[in-house]
Amino acid sequence: MKLGDVFPDFEAETSDGKIKFWEWSKDSWSIIFSHPADYTPVCTTELARVAKLAGDFAKRNIKVIALSIDSVDSHVGWIKDIKKYSGMQESDKFPYPIIADQDRSLATQFGMLDPNEISGKTGLPLTARAVFVIDPSHKLRLSLLYPATTGRSFDEILRAVDSLLLTEEFKVATPADWKVGDKCMVQPSVPDSALPEMFPKGVEKVEVPSGKGYIRMTPQPNVD
Repeated sequence: MKLGDVFPDFEAETSDGKIKFWEWSKDSWSIIFSHPADYTPVCTTELARVAKLAGDFAKRNIKVIALSIDSVDSHVGWIKDIKKYSGMQESDKFPYPIIADQDRSLATQFGMLDPNEISGKTGLPLTARAVFVIDPSHKLRLSLLYPATTGRSFDEILRAVDSLLLTEEFKVATPADWKVGDKCMVQPSVPDSALPEMFPKGVEKVEVPSGKGYIRMTPQPNVD
């Protein structure tokens, strides 16, 4: 999968029942994040973290869905552990579904397998820690791939999504370590003549030895 490709539609059994991916995601942004296996320590911390961030994803109109290579019944049992670890009550509704990919067909199709991590039970490669961010037109907009042994920073994933949402609406880019509220960079395609109208908060050119004036900073357009 390359950035900008249409992410394939698929059907899958999940902890919330059977879904068709495009129908499930509808007009929302969506994130698929994969896991090596149920009842594994790093995965449990990750799913618990996403459960805690469910409200943060929802307010950005983002649906999240996990994938693991075990069965729906296994997922349902594992969710009890995830709830406990995240501080949820056992009676609380778990905020997102987990795809059952027992035959690894989706993990194989989407390039999620980690050949360096082999399951002791099956002798097959484990699923890596993939992250796919998909826009409402079903196009892949961001892709991350971590090995099975490295847990992800979901704060960074939220930060990256905030950048995607911002740059979708305005002709800006976000510099290294940007976070919401920081200054943005005007995209090189915007001519200086358009700056006053497009960026009424003002634009500052950063002086560099080349004198080219290509680093143009502006306050984030959608933050007061």
